[in-house]
Amino acid sequence: MVPRVRDQRKRWYRSPVKSVAWRVNRERVILLGGGRALLMQIAHPLVAAGVAEHSRFKDDPFGRLSRTLEAMFAIAFGPRLEAAGAYDRINRVHAHVKGKLTRACGIYPAGTPYDARDPQLLLWVYATLVDTALLVYQRYVQELTPTEREQYYQESVRSAAPFGIPKSMFPADLKSFERYVDHMIHRGPIKVGALARKLAQSVLHPKVPFPYRGALEMLNIVTVGLLPEKLRKEFGFTWGLGRQLLLDASTRLIRAALPLLPDFLRVVPPARRAEEMYLHKASTSKC
Repeated sequence: MVPRVRDQRKRWYRSPVKSVAWRVNRERVILLGGGRALLMQIAHPLVAAGVAEHSRFKDDPFGRLSRTLEAMFAIAFGPRLEAAGAYDRINRVHAHVKGKLTRACGIYPAGTPYDARDPQLLLWVYATLVDTALLVYQRYVQELTPTEREQYYQESVRSAAPFGIPKSMFPADLKSFERYVDHMIHRGPIKVGALARKLAQSVLHPKVPFPYRGALEMLNIVTVGLLPEKLRKEFGFTWGLGRQLLLDASTRLIRAALPLLPDFLRVVPPARRAEEMYLHKASTSKC
């Protein structure tokens, strides 16, 4: 259930002053991790089945990610009514995503039921976004202190309730969360099957105009390079010194360029609008 806004007179903006989640999620460069997050999600056999059988994933692989990010941006930066509307739209879609595995994969035999509203599946999908955001921010923007990383995680947990994930399901702290992700990949249900490998081609090779294909290939190096090694191998992606050198070069280039970019290029639009409102509110309160 999506929580309803009881008091619409409450201020609709969030203060960016002390929030680590705001600082991280406002960066447009975080979107470089979108492909990684998608591949980690479909590495779960039940998630792969759901997106393959109940979405236009092969034609629009990033559409699903875009809807999830829309909801996350809404709760992070937007009006509460906007956030509630985003959650409503996602929940309406999830209500129809259910079925059974047609082929065995990993620990799941054929016939295993799946439901997009299953909190365990929702937790895994959300975890890939949190894990990816922390990884990308620290690689391409700057390192966070242990205290800042912990704060980012705790703020992300508080933001997850409207997605239908009970707070009690989340690991208590960041170290426990990292153990959860590691367990899911190395000893848990995550297993890249034939369906996930087929879906991955839509992530890495979407239909784009010819002039953009060079940029797409560079993005694919980031996507594959940031994957956990076990998943990279299970997807069948090749990796070597040359690709690693390109990935490292992208890190140096983007880290050097980011401080030079104006906000309209560097910051996601929902964060810019919210920050402008925050500054306006702060300046008028002093008058």
